[in-house]
Amino acid sequence: MTLTAFTFLAFYASGEAEKIFEEKDPSRIVIDEWAGFLWAMFLVSPTVSHLLGGVALFRFFDIVKIFPANFFQKRLPGGLGVVMDDVAGGIYANVVLHILIRYVNL
Repeated sequence: MTLTAFTFLAFYASGEAEKIFEEKDPSRIVIDEWAGFLWAMFLVSPTVSHLLGGVALFRFFDIVKIFPANFFQKRLPGGLGVVMDDVAGGIYANVVLHILIRYVNL
């Protein structure tokens, strides 16, 4: 519930920030990165190795933007587009992180 609420707050805040800064997805907006990272850590115990792995994986998927993240960033309007590419990257990171925790004993 809290993660979903935070994500919706990020949609709103990012959309308003785009209006204030008068540009699409300005680098000054960071709430989208926080939302994506929180999705990366969903249902993961917060150990040092898990947090480091989550950060590394989230950054990787945030930079690479595997479909549908690239689609979300380019096609969704306002704050929805700003945040959803990071949420998609976070979900990809979360899946890989869970696999690493289970099978590689991260």
